[in-house]
Amino acid sequence: MAKIGYIMAAAHYDKLEEDRQWMQEYGCVKIVEENDADEKSRPLWKQLMIALERGDELVISKFSNALRGARELAMFLEFCRVKVIRVISIHDRIDSNNELFPETKPSDVLLMIGSLPDEALVLRKASEHVSKLQERMIVQLPPVSTAKERRMDREKTVINLYAAGHPIDDIWKASGFHSRSSVFRILNKYGIKLNRGKHSGPIKKKGERKNSQDKKVEDNQ
Repeated sequence: MAKIGYIMAAAHYDKLEEDRQWMQEYGCVKIVEENDADEKSRPLWKQLMIALERGDELVISKFSNALRGARELAMFLEFCRVKVIRVISIHDRIDSNNELFPETKPSDVLLMIGSLPDEALVLRKASEHVSKLQERMIVQLPPVSTAKERRMDREKTVINLYAAGHPIDDIWKASGFHSRSSVFRILNKYGIKLNRGKHSGPIKKKGERKNSQDKKVEDNQ
């Protein structure tokens, strides 16, 4: 004889972990968790019904979690009677062997049977609602990088393009800066030595450039 658990793991079902722990502590060797996307076809439930053998014990979260209506309940109970399957429903507090839940009365069982169609319908509608939401879910764009990250990316672009030998004007256009001086500012910030055309040697500050120009004028006089 084997103890087997079954749970319809609906997205809105908030007792999943509690039921799983109950089944494990009870000694279930296998816990079958049906995805709520398969609420209508229930392939794992059907496989479980085939796998159950005479004398096994089936633990379910609730009858409405496993069965879709009173008609299915009647067929299921007949199946369990023929195969001598013990059924334990955690939240209905029903044990077909009358060992657990001694406080459960016949009126509680009748109440479960009477409310089964409505509870199963609620589960079905909730599962359908989740499926529709998933189908209509808008793909969210990745978060926009921070201003600091954008600035760092722009500076890396300038340095990499310059190191690759691209002209200053091309780097300026690719960087998105408003002026060419911004390109030189980035190169100067990272100590990049200019090595092409009239832009060669270390980048001088404004005061240094003026002194250099004055010196050239003096030399020419």
